[in-house]
Amino acid sequence: MLEPIPDLSQARILVTNDDGYDAEGIRVLERIALSLSGDVWVVAPASEQSAASHSLTLRRPLHIERKGRRHFTVDGTPTDCVLVACHHILKDRWPDLVLSGINLGANLAEDVLYSGTVAAAMEGAVLGVRAIAMSQARMPDGSLDFSGAERRGPAIVKALCDLTWRRETLMNVNFPAVTVEGMGPVRVVKLGRRGSGTEIVEGVSPGGHPHIWIGQYLTDETSGENTDQTVVGEGGIAVTPLYLDMTDVAGIESTAKAFGEKITL
Repeated sequence: MLEPIPDLSQARILVTNDDGYDAEGIRVLERIALSLSGDVWVVAPASEQSAASHSLTLRRPLHIERKGRRHFTVDGTPTDCVLVACHHILKDRWPDLVLSGINLGANLAEDVLYSGTVAAAMEGAVLGVRAIAMSQARMPDGSLDFSGAERRGPAIVKALCDLTWRRETLMNVNFPAVTVEGMGPVRVVKLGRRGSGTEIVEGVSPGGHPHIWIGQYLTDETSGENTDQTVVGEGGIAVTPLYLDMTDVAGIESTAKAFGEKITL
């Protein structure tokens, strides 16, 4: 189990993201972290890594650039950033908490399968470090308003760090696309489900070479009321605990029968 962090003011906090070092959301998240502790480090991708999921860079060296006293970029994925931070930059003392985000857009339902923001928090969980991913839903016109997240974020982080967590758990937090005044309460809910599909768009480059773009389109279909999509859609803040063990425990016994095994968990 991960015991509560007794005093966040003494905690070392690692801030990262998938939108890249220059993204607005990571500056907001850094301010949230600094409101809780003076020992805050930023290690983020040098360029945008959205939808990188939990990928690692294994076939080329990574380059680290120091941007400030406690600010670094890594020319790799969000997962690379957490690994480099823990095993190299902060190897003398690992972070007590990983905060990832604030993502430019929500990470709801199946988004967590592709999200580099969630993957960075996931890598923290893999390493045994408490980790929270945060994302901000876009307004109907595509704009982003982080004011509600910045105001409500510190209390959410503190409340989550006051809890005992099961190891290999991470928290996924989504802020709604509403003003500060209109933002609803925190609700702890499961992931939703939504219809999705893949669109292949064919084209030809200026040099005459054929290419394709892979595009995804998503709908707001969801199963049940107590889901992250529903809460965020209603103006509330959705908190969803995620767990690394993806085993379908309910399916083990029936699957084992196909091989003549009898398994009881």
